[in-house]
Amino acid sequence: MTDSENEKFEYDKEKVDEFALALMHLSTFEGELGLKAWKNLDLGILTRLHEKGLISNPITSSKSVAISKEASEQAEQLFRKHFVIQKEEEKKLMPPD
Repeated sequence: MTDSENEKFEYDKEKVDEFALALMHLSTFEGELGLKAWKNLDLGILTRLHEKGLISNPITSSKSVAISKEASEQAEQLFRKHFVIQKEEEKKLMPPD
């Protein structure tokens, strides 16, 4: 079944992928062979992240995927952008979006 056959409504997949990558920051860990992240997201989303070169192929029996250092850094930046609550004095120092 394709993504479009399973969807009940249209949505912004790029935005969903961005938020998903941001949330992967919470589940990234150092494995024996480098950085890994738990596969706790929808397979369609993980497949799109793989197609973008951010993670290894999610269609395996493993419970985690490899994530590049660059993708891990991007995940942290996106997590900070979308989810970190800044103190009032920090907001004054930050340039506007």
